[in-house]
Amino acid sequence: MTSTDFKTPSKYANDVNQAIDDDSDGLRRLSLQIHGRPELGYEEVFAHKTLTDYMEEKGFKVTRHAFGIDTAFVAEYESSATSAAIATGQKVKSIGFCSEYDALPGIGHACGHNLIAISGVAAALGVKAGLEKHNLPGRVRLVGTPAEETTGGKIPLIEKGAFDGLEACMMTHPSPADIVYTTILSVGGIQVEYFGKASHASASPWEGVNALDAMVTAYNGIGLLRQQMPPTSRVHSIVTHGGQAANIIPDYAAGKILYRATSFADHAKLRDQVLKIVNAAAESSGCTVKVTEEMNYKPVPHNELLAARYAGYTTDLGVKYIPRAMQEAAPSGSTDMGNVAHYLPGIHPVFNIANLESIIDTSVSNHSIEFTELAKTDIAHRATLRSAKGLALTGMDVLAEPGFAKAVRDDFEARVPNAGKESVSSLQQKLSAFGVVTSGGCGCH
Repeated sequence: MTSTDFKTPSKYANDVNQAIDDDSDGLRRLSLQIHGRPELGYEEVFAHKTLTDYMEEKGFKVTRHAFGIDTAFVAEYESSATSAAIATGQKVKSIGFCSEYDALPGIGHACGHNLIAISGVAAALGVKAGLEKHNLPGRVRLVGTPAEETTGGKIPLIEKGAFDGLEACMMTHPSPADIVYTTILSVGGIQVEYFGKASHASASPWEGVNALDAMVTAYNGIGLLRQQMPPTSRVHSIVTHGGQAANIIPDYAAGKILYRATSFADHAKLRDQVLKIVNAAAESSGCTVKVTEEMNYKPVPHNELLAARYAGYTTDLGVKYIPRAMQEAAPSGSTDMGNVAHYLPGIHPVFNIANLESIIDTSVSNHSIEFTELAKTDIAHRATLRSAKGLALTGMDVLAEPGFAKAVRDDFEARVPNAGKESVSSLQQKLSAFGVVTSGGCGCH
């Protein structure tokens, strides 16, 4: 079987799928434990311990608090055939998966990160079993990535080398639908602070410089911008501070703005437009402004070969996909997995936890209390394992099929020239031109 002549089922399917099924009860307990103890980004102490203990019990070499991040981890397995392969000069490949496990404030695991956590675990266990059963050289790495809902824990992990040496890295995400080719948007987030001058709002309003006026002007300007935006882009904002009292001209006001797009070019254009509005509001009101970039998630460029394999294997397992054009048109959010998929080949499919018949459930959405409840059901668990099997079998092809890893890399390089480094450099230069301060901050999927 070559990379261009793909036929299911995989010759590794029985062993990989059986290994995941055999561990179903343990994975279910792991999922419910994490679901029952929701933790916010970079505070996932319980999830970190629970997951790392589990992976260590399963024979993985575990690095806790990896790369100086308290709630990140790396769990790696190297097959027994690897040493002999290296001794003969053979290149040994490595495949990666991601687990997320942070929750949302107030509504817990309303994005199902307890399921993402065990999907990565299950995929890694499946590949481990495939390598062992078939005496194949190879490595599998599970990267525990905190804070996807807040600051984007994958971003510092990329910078620190957590994904180096991998042929590809994949993850999967719960949803009310089964979609491989979901259009995952970029998202940029900024905090805007306006500084004016306080005065008595009745006795001497002319002595003041109204910071809230600047914030309101920016908010309204962004609203007017929506008329000219492509239908694939998004922008949303809130006022986080509007003054201390109604009889005081506010000398300080602040807000947060998120902007999203389907391509890096549209993302950069929209960011520039937002920053111009923010700065114009300051100038027109007489205020000064401070803009802090809090996040920058890239869109996810799906690797065509990895996506096709995953789709084929999950179809074999009973998933029924709607046509690709309809998948790409489905509403979506954003994820720091986009940054990973700009660094090395990757995919980020979503799987239906509302039912196992691939019926899209429009009555429920991510980031809702209803989704929190769905994320702990038996159906959600079974759907998670089915998706994890698709990831594991795709990962086995990367490790074991001659020519496939190279073809995957070629597709990546064609879609993401220079691993996205030029676009990042361009972004940083433009942010500096607008006087934007960069920091870690808030984001969302």
